[in-house]
Amino acid sequence: MVNFLNSISLVSKMATDDYVGFTFFVGCMAMMAASAFFFFTMNDFDRKWKTSILISGIITFIAAVHYFYMRDYWAVVGESPTFFRYVDWTLTVPLMCVEFYLILKVAGAKPSLMWKLILASVIMLVTGYAGEAIYTTGSGPAVWGLFSGLAYFYIVYEIWFGGAKKLAEAAGGAVLKAHKTLCWFVLVGWAIYPLGYMAGTPGWYDAVGTWGLNMDVIYNIGDAINKIGFGLVVYAAAVASRAEKA
Repeated sequence: MVNFLNSISLVSKMATDDYVGFTFFVGCMAMMAASAFFFFTMNDFDRKWKTSILISGIITFIAAVHYFYMRDYWAVVGESPTFFRYVDWTLTVPLMCVEFYLILKVAGAKPSLMWKLILASVIMLVTGYAGEAIYTTGSGPAVWGLFSGLAYFYIVYEIWFGGAKKLAEAAGGAVLKAHKTLCWFVLVGWAIYPLGYMAGTPGWYDAVGTWGLNMDVIYNIGDAINKIGFGLVVYAAAVASRAEKA
């Protein structure tokens, strides 16, 4: 009860033109709403798709909890909640990689595919955190950002051209369509995060610019698009798969 009252107090102290805080509040509510939707609808499908939709709900639920803390951290401290954000990503991004494995199991995907994607995602996040929160001066952010980018491009290669693509083509139908859409999310949606990284850290990319956007605004938009979008793609695939069997 005390925490709830404190949250109300924080809301009253936020400036009306605080667009960063606004995106934190919207992100928190959007993630909560998405979680409720996925949890309440997952029993409408068979076991294969039920598990995938459950994971989608877990992803957005974890994000909703962290956004609750991040919005209050921003309201009180006025600084980017880097620690909370990377804790969130360390849990949710590997789960997003698990989604690829789950939808491709019907085509014979092995756990090794899942673990390769998870390992690459962890490397991407650990090196990103090093550049954003630890080695923040000189060439540190750019160097660690490069390592993070290499891990990202490995994931892109694996799902677009590697074993994951072959499995999706073998499955066909709703699975292939869902896989292609998730691939586009990784290629385009996940590309939003490097923009946020560049907006919040110094490096050679300063000359590129980020149109004056705040790092947290970019990250919050990216989270909403990717985490909720991933789940909606899986949900749409489950609906299409059910229709194919009808």
